[in-house]
Amino acid sequence: MRRVERATLKEVAKRAGVHPATASRALNAATRSLVNAETAERVDQAAHQLGYTPNPIARSLKTSRSASIGLLLPDITNPLFPPIVRGIEDVLGTVGYNAWIVNTDNDPDRESAAIESFRGRSVEGFVVATARLEHPLLQELAATGTPMVLVNRRVANPSIPSVTPDDAAGVAMAMRHLHDLGHREIVHLAGPQDLSTGVVRRQAFRQALEDLRLPAGPGRVVGCTTWSEAAGAEAMEKLIASGVPYTAVLAGNDLIALGCYDVLRAQALTCPADVSVVGFNDTPLMHRVDPPLTSVRVPHYEIGAEAARLLLEVLGDAARHPRSLLLPLTLSVRGSTGPPPA
Repeated sequence: MRRVERATLKEVAKRAGVHPATASRALNAATRSLVNAETAERVDQAAHQLGYTPNPIARSLKTSRSASIGLLLPDITNPLFPPIVRGIEDVLGTVGYNAWIVNTDNDPDRESAAIESFRGRSVEGFVVATARLEHPLLQELAATGTPMVLVNRRVANPSIPSVTPDDAAGVAMAMRHLHDLGHREIVHLAGPQDLSTGVVRRQAFRQALEDLRLPAGPGRVVGCTTWSEAAGAEAMEKLIASGVPYTAVLAGNDLIALGCYDVLRAQALTCPADVSVVGFNDTPLMHRVDPPLTSVRVPHYEIGAEAARLLLEVLGDAARHPRSLLLPLTLSVRGSTGPPPA
């Protein structure tokens, strides 16, 4: 089979009657505005006629810029991450950037290997959703001035930019909802405490108990080892075995709440007639479960979009003071919450 030769930038420039540098600027979304519209259109027509497509690898070798960022996710199967990814890609796409995605399974070795691989491909920055409160690798990257934004989680170091939901306000909102329904015996199934989301939500729950003057003994919080349905079921079983009185459960996230559902059904308890349950994140399809889950809605798409904008700011001006964003939350009230049993 005869090999088809790839059209070159010089050939496009010659057909359009412009210098190769002008053709390059016209075909690059990040620099197209530097070329007048008529010339850019002429270059587009020449590229189309010749079947020319830019070679991103050659461009990155020449300019040390790849127009790409690395996106690290802890669990790509978790339904909260696809909207975040979509928000990131939609914003980056408008300026000619793309995201390379890797799943780390919260494994530090996989994370380190992924970052080294990304660096070898000249990615210009990172969006990281794997942050733990104490995270030496991210501290090292920050110390070397690597452009980076944390998404959905934070680290103890405030100098690393982040975009996160206002978890504390979300917990307060959920607790006020349960209190207004008449619940006074409320427990929290808390997420892992090495992550900012788990820590902030647990602290906010304790604060809400104090603000609402509700019972606040140590048995009011049961820890979960992971953000999973299985961990939620295990925590719910521990709660039942403990004998702590409760009429409502605030789960650390929606998957933990679904674990509560499993155990309540096994115990022949009805939600919400016997126990009310509130989730956190309002991930897709929570309105389809039985009963539909009341959940704190986190604007995941907006979090991803803002993280991409923040990273573009850092890439545009590395010297600017780092800033972080807290996005407001809402409560999606559904059938899993109601008044406590008489």
